[in-house]
Amino acid sequence: MSTDKIESWRDLIVWQKAHAATLEVYRITKSFPAEERYRVTDQLCRAAASIPTNIAEGKGRGSLAEFRQFLIIARGSTEETRYLLLLANDLGMLSPEAYAALEAKYTEVSKMTNALLRSLKP
Repeated sequence: MSTDKIESWRDLIVWQKAHAATLEVYRITKSFPAEERYRVTDQLCRAAASIPTNIAEGKGRGSLAEFRQFLIIARGSTEETRYLLLLANDLGMLSPEAYAALEAKYTEVSKMTNALLRSLKP
């Protein structure tokens, strides 16, 4: 896949899906217990937001090597988000249905990020 034809990070489907999942994380964490505000809630929101943020920043850097590096960071943030969702689920802060839906979204983002990385190999 050549990213030369993609003018903006907003055109990347992986960014669109990561952004939508981040909005869902922000929505769902509003129901988390208040005492988790500075623990799981903030860390989960930061990790989730880091994914589309790094995709956008990497695309804006202008070099293929930098774009790849930021995609690798986004991939790490995806795994961090997936773990924090599991933790929230295991602590009873997420319903099994909400957890399964978000896990599926982040699994897709992970696979798409990996595919984009493979396509950008020199």
